[in-house]
Amino acid sequence: MKSFKFDVKSMVLLGLLTAVIAVFSFTPIGSIPVGPLVITLNIIPIAIAAISLGPVGGAIIGGVFGIFSFLQCFGIGIPSGMGAVLVEINPFFAFIQRFIPRLLDGFLAGLIFQGASKLTDARISCFITGFFTALMNTAFFMLSLVFLFGKTEYVQGLMKGKSVIPFIISFVGVNALVEMIVCTIITGAVGTALFKAKLIKNPEK
Repeated sequence: MKSFKFDVKSMVLLGLLTAVIAVFSFTPIGSIPVGPLVITLNIIPIAIAAISLGPVGGAIIGGVFGIFSFLQCFGIGIPSGMGAVLVEINPFFAFIQRFIPRLLDGFLAGLIFQGASKLTDARISCFITGFFTALMNTAFFMLSLVFLFGKTEYVQGLMKGKSVIPFIISFVGVNALVEMIVCTIITGAVGTALFKAKLIKNPEK
């Protein structure tokens, strides 16, 4: 795994991506209504960080998203109704459920990009990374919800007797699928543009 360097370029990228996540988290810009669905763009900066800064950079931006997501539980930025309920049940578990999955998502996305780049063109790896960043975000978020709060009356009411996998699929449904498509396309396009502009390099080079 390539080591992360806190140089000027890395700090600038981290600052820019943090600013983008802040805008996405605290304004309606980060949510795109598509019919009855709402597509979140917050995961895209995580994927871009994973591509341009590796696993550590991806984890940092994922952690930033996790913190902002936790703040939304208190109505800071775009309020989270589910988050508000979870904080009332157990604020510590609510923080873990909001923070750890996003941090882990960014770290693993960086590893996926580095691994995929060894097998195929780095530009194709950008699309692959975008897809798995969105997939892992949904999977980790929902699995942590069930693991930490699955025995509570609130989550039991959401599950309605379903087992874990059917519950996750029915709960996130088409929304998660569209998010994966959007994240794949945008991350791939941005990553390709960054490579063409020589702002980032293939991990093997």
